[in-house]
Amino acid sequence: MSKKVKIGNLYIGGGEKIAVQSMTTFKPSDIDNTINQINALKQAGCDIVRFSVQTTEDVNAIKIIKKSTDIPLVADIHFDYKLALGAIESGVDKIRINPGNIGSDENVKAVASALKERGIPVRVGANTGSIEKEFYAKYGRNEISLVESALKNVAVLENQGVENIVISVKASDVNLMIKSYEYLATKTNYPLHLGVTEAGTFQSGVIKNSIGIGALLAKNIGDTIRVSLSADPVLEVETAKNILRALDIEKDFVDIISCPTCGRCEWDCMAFAEEISALTKSVKKKLKVAIMGCVVNGPGEAKDADIGIAGGLDNAVIFKNGEIYKRVKIENAKEEFYKEIKNCLK
Repeated sequence: MSKKVKIGNLYIGGGEKIAVQSMTTFKPSDIDNTINQINALKQAGCDIVRFSVQTTEDVNAIKIIKKSTDIPLVADIHFDYKLALGAIESGVDKIRINPGNIGSDENVKAVASALKERGIPVRVGANTGSIEKEFYAKYGRNEISLVESALKNVAVLENQGVENIVISVKASDVNLMIKSYEYLATKTNYPLHLGVTEAGTFQSGVIKNSIGIGALLAKNIGDTIRVSLSADPVLEVETAKNILRALDIEKDFVDIISCPTCGRCEWDCMAFAEEISALTKSVKKKLKVAIMGCVVNGPGEAKDADIGIAGGLDNAVIFKNGEIYKRVKIENAKEEFYKEIKNCLK
């Protein structure tokens, strides 16, 4: 089991729930838009929000943003150690930094001292674009060079007495990402932040992240995740939640199952499934709902559903726990079915 690390008002690692992260598309200095986006991410189910800190104006904005939300905030810092010191002073809950790109040993020592004084964690990591030259020359571009690069940066902070560390080894190659985290998990007990970096646009990015993150979580590897997409970050959070639900890690939600289309279907069950999914999206209670195209795939194949419906040209049957409960006209199906779902949620 990984070590437990505190980030703001929550813990990751040590058997705690898998935390979902995302990143704002606005700079912190764009205060109103940043706050609005953080609130939208939290509403979608995000647990931790990261933003890029690039200027003094960004640093100064952190204090204002902190007053507007209780969600843990992470400052992403590159190259300028003074920005890291400023973000820590402004009350950020965690920083993401690599010691290797902030200059001298004195700079690293200053950041390490500030981290220890405030008791906040740091995420250290490597990706395929930041493999250390010595490891690339020795091993090439693979999981060993990627992990050893990350651990070299971890060791720099450990030597300064920093103990609250989270590690990531992201890659855009899904197979390399999986191998890297599997290897890393054998080398450390620090919490691991999972993600497929530069995963691409929505559809391809969802597939890559679902395979990479899902494969690792299924092996109990990983403590916090970010689904990286070239899309609205709210979609990152929704995808992350769906991964956790598919693996039965997150349990309190309405699980909509619906059959694939075929020639037997005589009603628009696809649109019906989308509507019911939208109506129950925000419900935080475990319920399995089946929406089936015909009686062939009706109560029998969806026997483990709490409630379901199977439609036809004129009529539909509503069933509970695999047994037919009532018959309704197809034009009244949505209203009647949603009424029964609400009864199940009471």
